[in-house]
Amino acid sequence: MSSGGHDPGRAYEELVKGLWRENPVFVQVLGMCPMLAVTNTAVNGLAMGAASFFVLVCSSVLISSFKSWIPKPVRISTYIIVIATFVTVADLSLQALAPTVHRELGAFISLIVVNCLILGRQEAFASKQPVKLALADALGMGGGFAIALVMLGGAREVLGAGSLFGVSLFGDQFEPWVVMLLPPGGFLMLGLLLLAFASIKEARVKLAERTRKAA
Repeated sequence: MSSGGHDPGRAYEELVKGLWRENPVFVQVLGMCPMLAVTNTAVNGLAMGAASFFVLVCSSVLISSFKSWIPKPVRISTYIIVIATFVTVADLSLQALAPTVHRELGAFISLIVVNCLILGRQEAFASKQPVKLALADALGMGGGFAIALVMLGGAREVLGAGSLFGVSLFGDQFEPWVVMLLPPGGFLMLGLLLLAFASIKEARVKLAERTRKAA
């Protein structure tokens, strides 16, 4: 364990696990509130994903760097204060750079503070690992979360509005599936994506087993 922070292979494993094997949305099913509430367009999904990514990476690096100085009895309170600080930075930055998107996301930017994914990674990983591994874990988990938000937002926007990132794809004759822009559409599309992800994972496992038996 002590040499883990200096092992490039270990850092790579921590990075890629959040993108696929332990994806926070498609495997761990975390962060469902913003996942369903703001992903009616790809732009909103990207903005929320980027904000969550920024908060997770910055808070993980800071908490891992100062983990030996944080008293255990107040560690959760400390984590929340650190996360809230970076959420404020993300909130004000988004308000200044993309006010329209900020208005659409509303209070969900502030609610990143209580996102179980971010607080959970601080308690379960960043507070126990070297900075290098904490950074790799945050990049992977944050990237996996952002990808999931963009996928869901993009799919809902394509079917619900006939566009992607605001660019029309099918012309005026397309009849949009308005339900996809409503909460029921979010649940439906998330269920389909979870099914697709699980099917791909199961197919990979079966392929690996057949390859192993053939060898």
